[in-house]
Amino acid sequence: MHICFLTNEYPKQGQSHGGIGTFVKFLAENLVANDVVVSIVGVNNNLLNENTIDKNVSIYRLGKSQWKFGKFYHHNRKIQNKLKEIHLQNPIDIVEGSELNFAFFPNNTPYKKLIRLHGGHHFFAIEQGIKPALWRGYQEKKSFKKADYFVSVSDFVGNQTKKYLNADFSFKTIYNSIKLNTFYQSNIIKEEPYKLVFIGTVCEKKGIDKLILALPLIKKKHPKVTLDIVGRDWFSKEGKSYIKYLKTIIDINVKENINFLGSMPYQTLPKIIESSQVCVFPSIVESFGLTIIEAMAMGKAVAASNIKPFKEIVANSNSVSFFNSNSIKDISDKISVLLSDKELREDNGKKGRAHIYNMFDTNKILDDNIHFYKSILS
Repeated sequence: MHICFLTNEYPKQGQSHGGIGTFVKFLAENLVANDVVVSIVGVNNNLLNENTIDKNVSIYRLGKSQWKFGKFYHHNRKIQNKLKEIHLQNPIDIVEGSELNFAFFPNNTPYKKLIRLHGGHHFFAIEQGIKPALWRGYQEKKSFKKADYFVSVSDFVGNQTKKYLNADFSFKTIYNSIKLNTFYQSNIIKEEPYKLVFIGTVCEKKGIDKLILALPLIKKKHPKVTLDIVGRDWFSKEGKSYIKYLKTIIDINVKENINFLGSMPYQTLPKIIESSQVCVFPSIVESFGLTIIEAMAMGKAVAASNIKPFKEIVANSNSVSFFNSNSIKDISDKISVLLSDKELREDNGKKGRAHIYNMFDTNKILDDNIHFYKSILS
């Protein structure tokens, strides 16, 4: 079986990536370990074509388009040509891509086209109360018509996508997972008192602005509180930095309590998580939530927004302090309780870690994916 993943986010040294890149790397390396041939095709962060092999995963990064207009279409043509080249050398059985990937693909291909729903344009736009862009919205709808199969990272994102696209398609839900052994049981001795940690892309949908606005209220109860913000900056189409905007809304009384650490190597995340007293995830919209799994796997106390995807994947653990992400007071109250109660933090940490190791067992998630791939081919 030969599977090709389409993604520009496959981890590359010196280049930041998001949760999708982390998940695809996890899945690709584990598939290869189970005798599946895996190729990765995506657009590079420069003008060069780069072909590499990492842990037996073949990675093809295609040079960025220099076209002034129609870059997406040009990239798509490059990707399809590369797929033809790979297919001639070693026939591809399944090409897995995102919600937009297959818009300009032919209807009939020698391989099955699979969309993994991590949350597409319609999903994130409408969930945030924004009208979908006409061109991207058109491409997404066209892509869904071209795809043969669908798998979703949560029931919520699958059902909402069907609703927003007004489309009738069947999907199978397979949760994301991580290399659980990378996220070891944290040592309480290495915990820094009153330290909050946020990990994720620093953008509006992650709700980090609300957490920053809640910090003055938290500081009134816990004067030594600090907040480390870990993640890559988000830039608007106009090139405006979201971190730069956040710095304009920070209350002068907590300016010294907030640290923007930027994007960090993935292998350093366990140490960052271990140093926290509480990990906070205030997202206003998500499709899943890998960073919550990582924090809980290490037995850390977690406070998170009460959005449906978070509740779907971790509410049954009875270990997460959920808050209303639109309520500064509720965010402050829930975090303050955790900072005040060592026994609660330790109890939640134990229950959370047990839940993650039970529900997101690496072998189980891998088996679910392999069985799904085989069912497509049969």
